Amino acid sequence: MGVRAVRGAVQIDRDDVEELHQATAELVTEVMERNGFTIDDMISVIFTVTPDLTSDFPAHAARLMGFTDVPLMCSTEIPVAGALPRVIRLMAHVETDKPRQDIQHVYLRGAAALRRDIAQ
Repeated sequence: MGVRAVRGAVQIDRDDVEELHQATAELVTEVMERNGFTIDDMISVIFTVTPDLTSDFPAHAARLMGFTDVPLMCSTEIPVAGALPRVIRLMAHVETDKPRQDIQHVYLRGAAALRRDIAQ
């Protein structure tokens, strides 16, 4: 087994606990499903949010999904002028036999603009 990193992001419409939880769950679920990962494959997940998101931690949403034994961390993105607002990002470290080129990175909703080269 090797260790791989998978990235993803989702943009939300407003800074609201329910919306942040729902979007985080959607992002995490898509990353897991597209790559065939289980929670047991997860080594750790780092979440970041843009400075305009302060209603809750994305890690809290992941804990509610069952990520109780996975180390999770949250941070704030640097406030770059003109950056896409209200974005939740993740970088998950996973144990997998998948080669790097087969990892599916997931960019949802308005966050697809962040990576047009791999937008779904």
